[in-house]
Amino acid sequence: MGTWRGVGSASAGGFHRMTRRRLLAGAAVAVALPSVALAGAGPLRFGLTPVFLTNDLDLLSRLKAYLSRSTGRPVELVLRRTYQEITALLVSDQLDAAWICGYPYVEYRQQLALLAIPIWQGRPFYQSYLITGAGRQAEGLADLAGDIHAFSDPNSNSGYLVTRALLAERGERPETFFRQSFFTYGHRNVVRAVASGLADSGSVDGYVWEVMTGTEPALTGRTRVARRSEWLGFPPVAAPRSALGGDAFEALQRAMLSMERDDDGRAILAMLRLDRFGPPEVGDYRAIAAKAELVRTLG
Repeated sequence: MGTWRGVGSASAGGFHRMTRRRLLAGAAVAVALPSVALAGAGPLRFGLTPVFLTNDLDLLSRLKAYLSRSTGRPVELVLRRTYQEITALLVSDQLDAAWICGYPYVEYRQQLALLAIPIWQGRPFYQSYLITGAGRQAEGLADLAGDIHAFSDPNSNSGYLVTRALLAERGERPETFFRQSFFTYGHRNVVRAVASGLADSGSVDGYVWEVMTGTEPALTGRTRVARRSEWLGFPPVAAPRSALGGDAFEALQRAMLSMERDDDGRAILAMLRLDRFGPPEVGDYRAIAAKAELVRTLG
């Protein structure tokens, strides 16, 4: 999380549309994994995208232990650096489930099934924030023209798609609106980039920024929110559609939905600053799907 990799222009040519060919190639490059036998007694494979808390070893250890005990199966947590890598493994049936972003979910909703949705501050929603340096008087996207801008991941809703859709509505692209843009591959890294002055502004997950304000106030204190998006479906836990109704799907779903009723589960939720995990609602992701379609249409 502390290194800066994958820096490049967020141009139309660099817009990472998640085609099946790209995803399957990503799965092969990420790691050669055997397919999961969903009905067998082998380990359950649970994927995590590079959200800011995946660098917390205590959290990962507790989550693995809780899921193993709750499902009665060994659990392997699978972490990768990019959303594309985890999505590739998920749609190719190499993971039993993964905590992904709403953008990959809507792009692959024909191949994925929702398993659970995090509930934060009483709702299954969050926002995308545009952030700038703390001393800057910027009040919206228009004030960020000509910036060096930090995006999180090309397949992130809050860290890329929301801003990309705003630009498309204006007939703009990142390479025409910003002086330069780059991907940090982590929402925490977006905050770091803006706080340090490496970037003038950034697109970041509002949940991450708010939680960091509680855990790392000195860091987020060097930034400020210039714009908050509308409320959007919180990054969900999803599984391959082929797993729907299977033993692994049912076991993992029960474990996620009962987390708030378990002492260890409540400790995990407290570390995540979440209320609980709730049952899936496909309709919560319509706004994200509309943004993806807008970008496809207006480029």
